[in-house]
Amino acid sequence: MQSQQSSANGAPAKPVFFFDIDNCLYPKSAKVHDLMADLIDKYFATHLSLPWEDAVRLHKEYYQNYGLAIEGLVRHHKIDPLDYNAKVDDALPLDDVIKPRPDLKKLLLDIDRSKVRLWLFTNAYVNHAKRVVRLLEIEDFFEGLTFCDYNAMPLICKPHPDMFHKAMQEAGVEKYEDCFFVDDSYQNCKRAQELGWTVAHLVEDDVKPPRTPASKYQVRHLSELRTAFPQFFKSDTPEES
Repeated sequence: MQSQQSSANGAPAKPVFFFDIDNCLYPKSAKVHDLMADLIDKYFATHLSLPWEDAVRLHKEYYQNYGLAIEGLVRHHKIDPLDYNAKVDDALPLDDVIKPRPDLKKLLLDIDRSKVRLWLFTNAYVNHAKRVVRLLEIEDFFEGLTFCDYNAMPLICKPHPDMFHKAMQEAGVEKYEDCFFVDDSYQNCKRAQELGWTVAHLVEDDVKPPRTPASKYQVRHLSELRTAFPQFFKSDTPEES
């Protein structure tokens, strides 16, 4: 699935556009995050034998400190990450809430593959990531997937710099300036830009924009990537309103 850094004729490698998955390829209004948060809180309460309020507080603390609640659980409580995955990510009723999006398919179809390669980049485990893109019916648009490997110790996830380096290695891109990225997370976008990636922070209409932008570009809808990065779209494709 991974591509080489240069073509057979020695031409420069194409840049790579990394797409976050959750709350990015589908809107926050799908409430997947809320469903997941509830399952995580239940996991904390059950497996750590905590009162509900303490479980919610610790979940939030680990998420803020590490980027993923599971990293704090593994680091401090030695839980089995695959057991966590089975009871949280894999337990989500995604079939009921995630449906194909014609506007997303059209956007991806209009990207000029002769100019840029597309790659998925998520903090979720591989099972969840593949499940979401399957339900969205967009698997064929992406060359590969970089995910948080729950089998690896220590766990590495965005916004840790090593996770961005892992994505670059797996996607076969060497230069930071050849990396483009869209994510709904402020911290992930901020870190990617600090590393030298070109970043678009997705801030949906019903989300308050940050006081200090996370990155050079800030978009309300993925369709605005056409305006932010016109060099990657087919020139004969009209912009959508």
